[in-house]
Parts: sequence; structure tokens; C-alpha cells
Amino acid sequence: MATATRTYGPEMHGQRMTYDEFVSAPWREGHQYELIHGRIVVAPIPNMPHDCLDDWITEGLKSYSRRKPKVVNYVSTAPRIFVPGFDDDYTTCPEPDIAAYSDFPADLPFSERDWRDFSPILVVEVLSPENSDKDLVRNVELYEMVPSIREYWIVDGLESADRPSLIVYRRRGRGWQKPIHVPYRETYTTKLLPGFELVVDPHAK
Repeated sequence: MATATRTYGPEMHGQRMTYDEFVSAPWREGHQYELIHGRIVVAPIPNMPHDCLDDWITEGLKSYSRRKPKVVNYVSTAPRIFVPGFDDDYTTCPEPDIAAYSDFPADLPFSERDWRDFSPILVVEVLSPENSDKDLVRNVELYEMVPSIREYWIVDGLESADRPSLIVYRRRGRGWQKPIHVPYRETYTTKLLPGFELVVDPHAK
């Protein structure tokens, strides 16, 4: 008689795992899973407004990448960021909604690419009401520890996904400057992405 394969789900929240165990585990669909300080962190799949805001930022960055491939040569909506300074028992690799890379190995065969080998210049998180503290507190600290990340954007559509605002952390030296708050319909520009403009309005034409 065949034995059903064990799968892992929300009951694994807080359990210890190595990175190799994490990437090989048969996770059940319907939740998001991260490995933080060597422990599993489980979150619900974001709702549709979150997905729409994610798509809005992604399209803007991908359009910029096509125009300025020497500045941004890859944009991912399923990245994994390895935070340095932790041994194998405490592997910490948050998975932001979006990441933009300047030196992604585009010529490397797919089978040889590994998230541990490269790191982005920009990460973006879209706030979810179920776990906004993750992006407003935890990830501010974790992304600050990754030297390659020059900016961290937080898209805040909690009050209204149709009228979001933007919070930006910019690196100065080893740490973040005071966060910049960009209101709805204002335009954000940055020296990190020359020629890039983001009107903080997902419905703007």
C-alpha cells in the first residue's frame, strides 16, 4: 500500500530548519514560507489589492530595466535575499515582493544560478494588513545588513490600495538615512536609478 508523502504547512511556523532542508521540503500551497534566523516563518498569501500594487511597481522597474540595462539588468518577483553574518544554523533569507539587480549573471545557464551568489541594489515590499510589522520593522533591520541594497521601498496601500503612499529607506554608509515619505500622487526620483520617475498612483497614465 502506497504511503502518502508528508507535506509541510502553517504548522511548521517557528520550527528550526537548515537551508538545505528548507529548499527541499514539500511545502503546501496557500501560504508563503521564509527562513529567518534558522526558523520557519509562515504568512498568508497576499490578497488581490496587494498583487495589483506589486504588479504596478514591477512593471515600472522592468520598463526601466529595458531602457537602462546597465543600471538594472534583472527584476525578480520571487527573490530570496541572503543576509550575511549568520551561520548555517541561523540562515536568514527573507523573500521580498520585488528585487532589482545591477549585476545579475544573465549569461549564466539557468541551472547554475543560485540566490546565494548575488544580491540586489533595491528591494520592494508591499504592505499586507496581516503582517505589516514584518516589512515596517523586521525587514528594515535585515535589509540594512545587506551591503548591496542601496534602497528599500515600502508601498503602503493599507488604507486604500488605490491611493497608496511610499516609504523609502536610502543607505548612507552602513546604515539607513531617515526614511522618506512620498504621498499619493507625488513623484519619486532617485540617483540610484537615473532617469526613473515613479508617480505614486497605480492608476496614473
